[in-house]
Amino acid sequence: MKYLIAGLGNIGDEYQYTRHNIGFRVLDALAKASNIVFTDRRYGEVAELKVKGKTLILLKPSTYMNLSGNAIRYWLKEEKIPVENLLVIVDDLALPFGSLRLKGKGSDAGHNGLRSIQSILGTQVYSRLRFGIGNDFAKGRQVDYVLGEFSEEEEAALPERLKTADEIIKSFCLAGLQNTMNQYNNK
Repeated sequence: MKYLIAGLGNIGDEYQYTRHNIGFRVLDALAKASNIVFTDRRYGEVAELKVKGKTLILLKPSTYMNLSGNAIRYWLKEEKIPVENLLVIVDDLALPFGSLRLKGKGSDAGHNGLRSIQSILGTQVYSRLRFGIGNDFAKGRQVDYVLGEFSEEEEAALPERLKTADEIIKSFCLAGLQNTMNQYNNK
């Protein structure tokens, strides 16, 4: 059974360590811990991970955040993966830094990457792992905050949160959405 695990972010060195790129960082941590590497492919960087008989296609779209849906649609079709086996990892301003919430559906909540996916796939019913980045910014400074880098304290706390995010990804594929939500959403 195959799964598409799509971490959202923007390509380019200037975005590499921004809050908005946490989806890329989650997948980078998973790939490093699993000793696999990404290769440049159509619409993004792709790596394949085998976990207990399941195949996880890890995708970091190269389409920029606002067009993430194009890359996800392509790889779902290319790998013949049903939308039920899609997990999107995304930054979330509504959650405190480091909070992780798995959901099976929902609105785009003003997130351009999720808006693109919803528009292209024609549904809000796909799983997403929301990674909290907090919302400690002055009125009108949201873009600067999202495209800014984590504080030193946040950066120091990231490895443990990335490890938990990777556990959630594997659990989603092995134990299913509901069991994983029950196990991790209140931590």
